[in-house]
Amino acid sequence: MPRVAIPVTQSSRAGTVLPAATTGDAVNNHSVANDGRVILMVKNTGASSRNITFLTTRKVDGIATPGRVEAVPAGETQLFGPFPPTDYGTTLSVDVAHAELTLNAIRV
Repeated sequence: MPRVAIPVTQSSRAGTVLPAATTGDAVNNHSVANDGRVILMVKNTGASSRNITFLTTRKVDGIATPGRVEAVPAGETQLFGPFPPTDYGTTLSVDVAHAELTLNAIRV
């Protein structure tokens, strides 16, 4: 099956209400349109630390494909990005370790 797309919400100075987060799909994983101005807000709703992987299209910061793996501690929300398209592609591929991770994509 294809990756599950994460909709991108445009931020604004007047304030932006975030839509419901996309639930992590550890089987199909995710993709998001990436113009280099996208950040991901990742919340771990579980009781254990969970990993998220941002796939790269080339070696970045000494890290070869599949990419950057980050741990999101239990109960925390973290922001990741932006993701330069030359390193991560114009479609950012994101792998999650568990459905306890929820995702919002925000264009700044």
